[in-house]
Amino acid sequence: MDARELIDISVAFDARTPPWPGDTPFSCGWAWAMADGASVNVSKWETSPHVGTHADAPLHVLRGGVGADALPLAPFIGPVRVADVRHLTGAITLAQLKEGGWKAGTTRLLLRTGRSTAVGRFPAQWPALAPETAAALVADGLQLLGVDCPSVDDRESKTLDVHHVLFSGHCYVLENLDLEAVHAGEYRLFAPPLKVGACDAAPVRAFLAPALTGERA
Repeated sequence: MDARELIDISVAFDARTPPWPGDTPFSCGWAWAMADGASVNVSKWETSPHVGTHADAPLHVLRGGVGADALPLAPFIGPVRVADVRHLTGAITLAQLKEGGWKAGTTRLLLRTGRSTAVGRFPAQWPALAPETAAALVADGLQLLGVDCPSVDDRESKTLDVHHVLFSGHCYVLENLDLEAVHAGEYRLFAPPLKVGACDAAPVRAFLAPALTGERA
């Protein structure tokens, strides 16, 4: 793997990244500071795990769902397809997704909506899959859905239907990616969730590499 070909698609896990309105923003202080006479600097954080790029756990939306400590690695590593849906608003149909670059049999899919928090602002709205589109993707074998916006569901959704459809179909979720430098097409994804406790989400450092010859997403 040539490091020069890697594309970092992570949104920073720091105070510059806006949280979901009302959620806990990232802040960093010092438990010990050398300026105060300590022998080392040791920081302490307060934050929501949903700030920056992260993997949702089923616990986020399902009563009795597993936490981030039980997220598998395999769905987050491997061939992936990027679809460009920046021109869309509202609920995305399967036909629209196909126009954006999706193909049947895709196991990992990233949606470039152009509404990322990487710019330092929380977007007012973004396109999201219609629940029936999510169900069709799961039935087709989708294992991972990633988006560059704050949620796989619409901002105003209270039922989080897309989350439910995906998790019920054993499909996992990546949110808050930065796909500004990424074109539609096939890549290799490396986005393992951090090994944290039984939380509702886990931070992720995500990047793309060129697709291997003959390998399909």
